[in-house]
This record gives sequence, C-alpha cells and structure tokens, in this order.
Amino acid sequence: MYVSAEIIATLSSFITLGIGIFALAAWMVRRIDRLENKVDALEDKLGARIDALAGEVTEVKIAVARLEGPPRHLLPVR
Repeated sequence: MYVSAEIIATLSSFITLGIGIFALAAWMVRRIDRLENKVDALEDKLGARIDALAGEVTEVKIAVARLEGPPRHLLPVR
C-alpha cells in the first residue's frame, strides 16, 4: 500500500494538534483547580472574620444597652 507524503503530513499535523489541545485542556483544568483552592481558602478566611465581627457587634450592643439603662420617666411612679 502506498501512502503519499501529503497524507503523512496531514495525519501528523492532526496528531500534533490533538496532543496540543489535550495539553491545553489539562493545563486549564489544573489552573481552575488552583483557583478553586484559593477561593475556598479566601472564603474560609472571610467567614472567620465575619464570625469574629458578629461577636464584637453583639458585645457592643450589650455595652450600649448598659450605658443607656432603662428609659427615664418625667413623672415619678408612685
């Protein structure tokens, strides 16, 4: 069986392009996984900061309520 040079060149170019596309897809998947890990770490960090801030806000509310005290009446209650 005779195979011309054009067919060999065409097949080798398709194989090369296929390998390149596969390598690009693998690189993109790996890159997305890294980005996903970074986003997860930032989400955990931000969640911890929000929880800490919620605790501080509760403490401030309690302190303000203690400073204000009960409402004062203009007329004394008998």
